[in-house]
Amino acid sequence: MNRTAEFVLGLLGGIFGFISSGFALFVGGVGQAFKAEGYETVSGLGWAAVVFSILGIVAAAMVRNKPKLSGIIFLISGIGGIISVSAAYILPGVLLIIAGILSLIRREEKQT
Repeated sequence: MNRTAEFVLGLLGGIFGFISSGFALFVGGVGQAFKAEGYETVSGLGWAAVVFSILGIVAAAMVRNKPKLSGIIFLISGIGGIISVSAAYILPGVLLIIAGILSLIRREEKQT
């Protein structure tokens, strides 16, 4: 079955996730440089968002062969990214969650 929508949403979510996690790492680094309170956790969790972004791209690569497994990975990476860096991961998180829901609810068509 053609799973182009899930592939594109997952790939965009992973790419935007890298950008968002880079932003979170930058903000955390600047906060640590100026000894601001609470920014060291943003920097530490930014690396978790990088891992979730990699998971989103891996799931996008395997969405055509294993759609249910990739749907679960999309959901994990979207929710995990939102939890790890909060507002910085809203756009990628929403894209990954939509890709996960689409991967899980679409039915396979029988080939004749």
